[in-house]
Amino acid sequence: MTTTEVEPDATVARRVHELTTVFERGLQEKLGVGDSLGIRLDHAEEGRTLYHLDPNPATINAMFTVHGGVLATLLDTAMGSAVFTRLGDGIAYTTLELKVNFIRSVTLDGSRLTCEATAVHVGRRTATAEGRIHDAAGKLVAHGSTTILVLDNN
Repeated sequence: MTTTEVEPDATVARRVHELTTVFERGLQEKLGVGDSLGIRLDHAEEGRTLYHLDPNPATINAMFTVHGGVLATLLDTAMGSAVFTRLGDGIAYTTLELKVNFIRSVTLDGSRLTCEATAVHVGRRTATAEGRIHDAAGKLVAHGSTTILVLDNN
């Protein structure tokens, strides 16, 4: 087993716990996209994450719709986290490439956005993931993919 491959369930559980802990700490200390944009982690498991965002005044552009960069950040966060749950202990990552397709605009109507992401491939040096954002009515708002650089610091 290489250092980037996940050991059975124990490593996955540690990575999910680590992800949840880091995200919650950011909220408590008012750091990161969770605090600044309102992105929240709902669920994480091996290779899959679910986040949500309740659009707010900090997320809009000059046309009073949710800024595309905010949607891209939601996707990047969810897809990177999905990969993170499949990495071994002590392995970090960073986004190499991010592709986003915007399908429809989102207004500030109080509707929650959900973003589900799935790790597609996790290798020793790179990983890929896909994600989709849906509005409260279940309509597709945006979808994307990412290539991740796996950083083995061991």
